[in-house]
Amino acid sequence: MTKPALQRCIGLMRSFFLALFAVATLHAADTPQAPLMAGAATSNITPDLGGEVVGGFLPFPCTNIHDELHARCLVLDDGKTKLALVVCDLLGIHRSVCVAARELIEKETGIPAANVVISGTHTHSAVNALGGPVRGYFSDLELTDYQKFVVRRIADGVRRAFYLLRPAEIAFGTVAVPEHVHIRRWFLQEGKMPPNPFGKIDKVKMNPGAGNPALVEPAGEPDPIVSFIALREPGGRLISVYSAYSLHYVGGVNGADISADYYGMYCEALKRLQSGGSDDPPFVAMMANGTSGDANNINFRNPQPRKKPYEQMRYVAEDVAAKVNTALAGVTWQNSAPLAARYRELDIAWRKIDPELISWAKETEAKTPRIQGKADLPLAYAGRIQRLAQASPATKSPVQILRIGDICIGTTPTETFAETGVEFRKRSPFAKSFMVELANGYYGYMPTPRHFELGGYETWPGTNNLEPQASVKMMDALLEMAAELK
Repeated sequence: MTKPALQRCIGLMRSFFLALFAVATLHAADTPQAPLMAGAATSNITPDLGGEVVGGFLPFPCTNIHDELHARCLVLDDGKTKLALVVCDLLGIHRSVCVAARELIEKETGIPAANVVISGTHTHSAVNALGGPVRGYFSDLELTDYQKFVVRRIADGVRRAFYLLRPAEIAFGTVAVPEHVHIRRWFLQEGKMPPNPFGKIDKVKMNPGAGNPALVEPAGEPDPIVSFIALREPGGRLISVYSAYSLHYVGGVNGADISADYYGMYCEALKRLQSGGSDDPPFVAMMANGTSGDANNINFRNPQPRKKPYEQMRYVAEDVAAKVNTALAGVTWQNSAPLAARYRELDIAWRKIDPELISWAKETEAKTPRIQGKADLPLAYAGRIQRLAQASPATKSPVQILRIGDICIGTTPTETFAETGVEFRKRSPFAKSFMVELANGYYGYMPTPRHFELGGYETWPGTNNLEPQASVKMMDALLEMAAELK
């Protein structure tokens, strides 16, 4: 073939492929996005009787199951990407539990581990999924028998939700419910602040007592917004509602009961409000914990009369469920939502312990008698401080962003302050944004730098386990990942 003929041939072939590409591009633009698929299921994670209830300084064996604990699971599929969202009725979940569960989910369903978010509700009436009997400061941990059981049941729940995938419509909504959330860190009148366990005087006090005449003002503002993502069969009944509210927990159980607290009661209440909620497959409600590290259900200005066990829990659950159900009537439904996820593990440092504090801890341990069945705060913190001082320099702090259409969820592995959640909602490149705490791990409280200056329970070493800039570093990473997905 002559050179001019070869050039003409190449030119014709180039024109053909350009035309083919143009047709394909036009066809792709005219082709509607694959419809969204959703499936939801629950998996029972109730422990055996006798397991130690955590949530206080002195664990004790559970003697009754008031209501079952669950891992509530939602799977989404946009035709290209799958996500799994899991909420567990647990105080918190160690990173190693989440790593094992996410790996098992990927192996059994093909959903990438980085596309799975697993969070704890922070019920104080569950047994330990954080580690061994003594609080340690490790990002990697050998699992206990109960933790292995939780891993298996989480994976089972996600797999069941995966098998229930079906065409779905999606909607997003919010509703303000300010009456149940109150800041628990307070400034007190001059001279009224009691010493902390280390013999120092803080500027604020956690849970200063309802009706305390020394109250001045709270040290922050709670986040009153319930954010929710709703999935329904096209034009039909609800599949699931994934919600988040920044309420620490409610409490008020009877004795040594196991209970999912208001989170589980909310899920059951919202289910009862749905037409066909118990039909097969049943509707699955989910309540994740938003950012509630400095907020709880106690109205310190206007103390309420003592209530019977579970009465306040049920009241809050049913009220929030009713308000979310009302808000559902006004949402706008869509039949597609592009899905994406980003996951990082940050090298945030463990909290550094000053030599002076280590000396205090050793001296306290040496001189304080141990009394069976009695919690001694200075003694408890003396042990925590010495173990924290021996922690490896950097953690593997997991942070994650999920994109669900025009909705963005950011997560932290800590008890995160309300102002951090509000900041994320304001700064996120997605207008529909909210945060979920205690996700993919547990690293204690995460005050903002401002709160470190104020002191208080949430900032004490052994309650707070990470460096003072942890909240800033996590926020920067979350916003960077959100921008990537935008």
